[in-house]
Amino acid sequence: MPGAGDGPPTPPTSESARRAVEAVWRIESARIVSALARYTGDFPLAEDVAQEAVAEALVSWARDGVPDSPVGWLLATARRRAIDGFRRRSALDDRYAAVAVSPPSSDDLLWDPDQVEDDILALMFIACHPVLSPEARVALTLRTVGALSSEEIARAFLVPVPTIQARITRAKKTIAAAGVPFALPPAADRRDRLGGVLSVLYVIFTEGSTATAGDRLLRTDLAHEALRLARMLTALLPTEPEAFGLLALCELTAARFPARTAPDGSAVLLEDQDRRLWDRSAIRRGQAALDRASSLGRGLGPYGLQAATAACHASAPSVAETDWDRIVLLYEALGRVAPSPIVDLNRAVAVAMAQGPGPALSIVDELVATSRLSG
Repeated sequence: MPGAGDGPPTPPTSESARRAVEAVWRIESARIVSALARYTGDFPLAEDVAQEAVAEALVSWARDGVPDSPVGWLLATARRRAIDGFRRRSALDDRYAAVAVSPPSSDDLLWDPDQVEDDILALMFIACHPVLSPEARVALTLRTVGALSSEEIARAFLVPVPTIQARITRAKKTIAAAGVPFALPPAADRRDRLGGVLSVLYVIFTEGSTATAGDRLLRTDLAHEALRLARMLTALLPTEPEAFGLLALCELTAARFPARTAPDGSAVLLEDQDRRLWDRSAIRRGQAALDRASSLGRGLGPYGLQAATAACHASAPSVAETDWDRIVLLYEALGRVAPSPIVDLNRAVAVAMAQGPGPALSIVDELVATSRLSG
């Protein structure tokens, strides 16, 4: 029998509904938006109607309670909004007919398990499309694939919320104007376009691991979001070595986060870090990802080579016991596949540790003489 203190079920509240909506959106938004984009053939519309469904859920779930299938509810609501939009525009074409016909199970059709992975991968490629500016790619990726709000993205990059909102709006309009289809790029173009996706995730992680503005060196929430997206990408592309190279680089770099700042937030240099604080689980995950990248048989690319350098640091008991000769070789290889004055400067540091300051200074002198590091 119920106890004396038992009463009727607690009615839903706007706060409990908000938490439920946020949880579902954070976990499932990429799949929701990508399923809607495939279903409507219109990515900007899919993102818009998904947001409208979320807004409706905040009201409906507070009034009626969280439905048994939250994802199905959001998909069905967004689908109705899409149909209404087509009707308002009198878009009685083949696409409207395909969307408007009610299948036996609309939720199942939207949520085709055989297409979910391709849908999310297509969403990544669209968010990182070459027609968009680098800033727009970052904002749209965090919004549509990472499920971050405009406020969260603005806070991470220390820019006003309207700036982020404008970037996202312009990005969606650009995609619509360019007629970008919701589809994976052709196989022949996929590897070239993958570089853009990896670059966006690298920028997000780098901003989180070494902030370029503000009073904090680390923004771990942003770095961990990039890590989550990198893990997702390797699951979707299990034969792409550079996807695993980037994941390895992120894991091995994030492993040092606990020791990189002092209690007052100031930076702690590598030689002064307490290596007992390094996250050994992250190091193991990073090494496993690096091993996977190496095992795929195409050789390490720029991200894999950087990850291999990070692995040298992660496995060393101290700065003095680090395999600096190997790091020099890795930077030489990196300089050939991705030439950069920053790579040469890092190589100079490794040369100084391995061979002494003389040879290293000659590398720096050359950089200065050629003005490759001006500014």
